[in-house]
Amino acid sequence: MAGVRDRVFIGVRGHVVAIDHATGAEVWRTKLKSSAFVTVSLTSNRILAGAGGEVFCLDPSSGSVLWHNKLKGLGLGIVAFSGGSEVVAEAAAHRGGGGATR
Repeated sequence: MAGVRDRVFIGVRGHVVAIDHATGAEVWRTKLKSSAFVTVSLTSNRILAGAGGEVFCLDPSSGSVLWHNKLKGLGLGIVAFSGGSEVVAEAAAHRGGGGATR
């Protein structure tokens, strides 16, 4: 079974989608809520996704929603996550690279 580092996780139109890094094939798709913009942050064993002012925690192997926080009283704005560069650096080190490329 493919690991987290073998997948790319994207947020688009209210969904989080897992894509196989080597082939580009879709592995799974999870609908969160209606939102034009979805932010995604990968931790060591979870995916955090923000959509429509709410936060969702997903299992990276299946896309199952593990928990959901409506962030009541904060509106419907974009949810921003910290720590993105650490995830990129960790993935690059695991693959044997010195850093991220664009």
